[in-house]
This record gives sequence, C-alpha cells and structure tokens, in this order.
Amino acid sequence: MQSVPAGLAPPRTSPSGRLPFALHVSILVALLAASSAPTPLYPHYQAQWQLSSLDITLVFSAYALALLIALLTTGTLSDHVGRRPVLLGALAVQVASMALFATAGGLTTLIGARVLQGIATGAATSAAGAALLDLENPARPGRPALANSIAPMTGMAAGVLAATLMVRFAPVPTITVYAALIAVFAAQAIALASIPETVRRRPGALRSTRPHVALPSAAAHAFLLNGAGVVAVWALGGFYASLGPAFTRLISPGGPDYAAGMVFFTLTAVAAPTVYFTRRMRADVSALLGSCAVIPAAVLTLGALHLAGPVLLFAGAALAGFGFGAVSQGALRAVVDSVPAQVKGGTLASYYVLSYLAMSLPAIGAGALTAGFGLRAAALACAGCVAVLAAVAVATLTASLRSRRRAPSPDTHCAVCAACRPPASRPATSTRTSASPDTPAPDISVLATRNR
Repeated sequence: MQSVPAGLAPPRTSPSGRLPFALHVSILVALLAASSAPTPLYPHYQAQWQLSSLDITLVFSAYALALLIALLTTGTLSDHVGRRPVLLGALAVQVASMALFATAGGLTTLIGARVLQGIATGAATSAAGAALLDLENPARPGRPALANSIAPMTGMAAGVLAATLMVRFAPVPTITVYAALIAVFAAQAIALASIPETVRRRPGALRSTRPHVALPSAAAHAFLLNGAGVVAVWALGGFYASLGPAFTRLISPGGPDYAAGMVFFTLTAVAAPTVYFTRRMRADVSALLGSCAVIPAAVLTLGALHLAGPVLLFAGAALAGFGFGAVSQGALRAVVDSVPAQVKGGTLASYYVLSYLAMSLPAIGAGALTAGFGLRAAALACAGCVAVLAAVAVATLTASLRSRRRAPSPDTHCAVCAACRPPASRPATSTRTSASPDTPAPDISVLATRNR
C-alpha cells in the first residue's frame, strides 16, 4: 500500500438540511441490502441448476472481487468529478444488475449479475461514504463515521430478512426480490438528482482511476493494530453469507427452506445495534471486545456442527454479530479519525479494500475445501483460522493498551520542563541557572502532540 501525502482538500459546498445526509445513508443501506438479498435464494439456485457449494462461493466472491476492483479504481474518483455523478452512474449499473438477476438462467448469468453489482456497490460505497464525511455537522461530530459503520450492517440485515420473507410469502421470489430493489434504486436516483453536490470538480479524474490504495501514513499504524480483527470478522461474515444456508441445512436438515438465510440475518441484525451502542467507547477498546467475542463464536459454531444443534449455531451467529459490529466500528473509527479531512475518502476506500478481500478470498477457499473434503472440513478450517486471527488481534490490541498506560503522562513532562511552566512559577533568572544560548528550546509541537 502506498502512502499519500496530505494535499489540499477538495473545495466543498455547504448543503443544508437533513435530506442529503439521510439520502446517502439510505443509498448505503440499499446497496448492502441488495448484496445480501441473494443469500436466501442460493438453495433455490442450487436445486434449480444443480450448483455445487464451490459454484455458490464463486458467485458470492465474484461480487466481492468486482467490488474490490471498483474501490481500487474509483475509490477517489468522486473527489474529482463530484459525489453525485459517481452515485448516479453506480445506481444505473445496479439497476442493470438487478434486471440480470431477475432474468438469470444459470451460473454464468448469476456471476455476471454479481460482477455488475460489485462494480456498482464499490463505486457507490466510497462516494456515498465520502459524501457523509462532507456533510458532517460540527454540532454532531462523529455522526458520519457512525453512519458509515452502521449502514452496511443494517443494509445486509434488511436485505436478508426481506428476501427471506419473500421466499416464504411472495410469488416467484427470484423475480420479486429484484423488482422491489429496482424500484428502490430508481427512487433514490430521482431524489439524488435534486440535491446539491457536496464537492466541486477538480482536475485529475482520469489519473485517479489508476488502480491504487490511498493509505496515508497516519492511518498505517491503525491498520496494523486492527488488521487481524478486521480480517477475522469479515472472513466469518463471508462464510455465513456464502455457505451459511448450506451449513444450516447440514446442521438441521429438516428445517424449512426459508430459514436458510436466517443465520446470516442473525449476525447482521446483532452487528447493527452493536455499532450504535459501542460508539462512545474508545476505538481500541471496542475492537478488543469484539475480537474477544469472535473466539467463543467460532467455538459455538463448531459445537453446533458436532452436536447438530441449531440453537448453538444461532447463538454463535449472534456472538459473531457482536464481534463484527464492535470490531468494524472501532477499527473504522480508529482508521478514519487518524487522517485529515482531505484524505478521508481514500482512507475509507482502503478500509473497504481490506474488508472485502477478507470476505471474498476465505469464502473461495471454503468453497474449494467443501468441494474437495466436504462442508464439515471447510467449516472446521474456517472457524479455526478465524479464532487464530481473533487471538492475534486480542494480543495486539492488549499490548497497545498496556503500552499506552505505561507511557509517561503529559503532566509529568510539564512538571519537569521549565519552559512549560507559567512565567510566575519560574525561578528568578540568574547567571547560575540561565540556559546557555546554544541550548535548543523545547519543541512545543511535540508537547502538543503528546497532550492530544
């Protein structure tokens, strides 16, 4: 990953009112709802077209990898051409992908629809997330970071739940689900065209589409501290999203078909409120608590596998959801808050690059293991790797917290540094105590940094 020097911030307009903020949040929610909507439909696709578990993970991973490519190429495009043009184009591509899903006739069409969906979601996620950062209200600091954390979880939960209900009650769910989403995206595009732009155009749009990861050096430390935990929770989420329905049928073969997507719904439904309720915690403490929860979640998942207990499976999913929400919220806040405003959009895209790599690559590996050795072996390998990554995250974050506690207090430095004392408290100047002209003055900027 390359470091990006702090440049000039893109000129901003000052849109007022709650509509722009709410609209961009709704776009994020709808995009992620569409990404999880196919999960309850995977058993139907498998039965209709005789797809294997590897085929399903390829369909799922095609979305994540296409999203990753979109983030690498369009992650900072909206800084140059504006948020609204990127979002309108992404919504148009998303409508096309929903239409392709509704008319799918086999594996190739499903993968094509997922690729289009990934491109649209990747471009729109970075643009909508950056627009939320543009719209930050000084009277309510931190609200954009909270929205960027909670909207994806809420969207994924809503998408799985709505699709599950349509599988149960709606006619032809493989068409109805996507027709409803087309209507939502069309309405959002119309509303988006009526609100003001949040940034002004600036040159360099074509150059910004060259694949790159914009990771400022200030965010590198936060990435190193939180990377293992982020990979652990997103890998577990990818397993539940792709192989969760098949895993549920393996544990409870007599369960209803519409229950197949409820495990992933449980994870995301717990993750969303967790993001909200941990928002006032310190970022590293939130990430540490979430990483601690992932380890027993993996144990419960394996217990459900060996004891054939759906209760253990859903308990593990709920605990994994807590870990997902706490780690995602803490890590995202730590990374975004560590950089200046002018590079937050690119930093946010870098966070999503890591997240979706962690979601897609392990899912492909799990599908390959399932094809070669069975779903039990794949679940065992996935749970074991996730537990190890979570343990690494716990150790790293704990060491960071301990080193911070052992660091000298800023007040200690000021007590011994005569230059930091107010003039009244300084001793009278004398030839015996005066500093030499060659003695360098204390660096006040360093002291200010320590106080921060």
